[in-house]
Amino acid sequence: MHTTLRQMRVFTTVAKHLNYTRAAQELHLSQPAVSMQVKQLEESVGLPLFEHTGKKIQLTEAGKEIFQYVRTIFQTFEEMEEVLDAMKGLDTGRLNIAVASTVNYFAPRLLAAFSRRYPGIDLSLDVTNRERLMGLLKNNEIDIVLMGLPPEDIELVYEPFMENPLVVIAPPGHALQHERRIPAQRLAEEVFIMREEGSGTRLAMERFFTEQSIPLSTGMQMTRNEAIKQAVRAGMGLGVVSSHTIELEVETGRLLVLDVVGFPLQRHWYMVYRKGKRLSPPARAFHDFVLAEALRIKQEPV
Repeated sequence: MHTTLRQMRVFTTVAKHLNYTRAAQELHLSQPAVSMQVKQLEESVGLPLFEHTGKKIQLTEAGKEIFQYVRTIFQTFEEMEEVLDAMKGLDTGRLNIAVASTVNYFAPRLLAAFSRRYPGIDLSLDVTNRERLMGLLKNNEIDIVLMGLPPEDIELVYEPFMENPLVVIAPPGHALQHERRIPAQRLAEEVFIMREEGSGTRLAMERFFTEQSIPLSTGMQMTRNEAIKQAVRAGMGLGVVSSHTIELEVETGRLLVLDVVGFPLQRHWYMVYRKGKRLSPPARAFHDFVLAEALRIKQEPV
């Protein structure tokens, strides 16, 4: 089989997007040029790599196998570049970080402090939901992820680096505002604004209600904590969120935390990466920096 790095790069980009137009845009090529590179690779392999279903394309079984191998090849090249950069010192290098949306209330401060210490490292930050984080980890497409409870169906290395307490929030003037030691069963009378299915916060919340045998009345579903906070402020229901995400709203009186028995739910934020992954020098530096400095940075006044 005779193939080129260019063909593999084009194929990988098409396989990632499953769309020739998006791949062409990312590669700054014309769509016919992208199609030609894929066709040449298919001729070299001797098997079709994509199949068309209507206007959509999907990887064939051969395409899936090639995709896995090609991705490994490029990851090896990246590791080689990072090792060579390390031989020159930590003045250069790339670092790709992905964080859950709840962590993003703190992540920019953490990354800013890291950049001040290692100004030559090129940082990339992806803020996304739990489902996409799991995909990035499963496919080994990211250096390090900062998230809540890691999934159990992927072989991972994970280390807690900060507590992440979950609290019940309500709008000012709520009937329970001045109550103390509110029985958890009282929450059965309230409607809750929920995070999306699979969210770590939602999983912890549902587990608590199930363990307490409390029926959970749900209202709207939101994919972002910011949307949940706005819905709660508007009186659409109560919410359960990380206490780190509401510091400003509580301080300014726009939201309040209810004193419910069993809350806060004590959780942690974790630093996560694939088991067996060799951390690049920039990733290792970030790993050590987070474990040593995250809590101090979080406690600094904004």
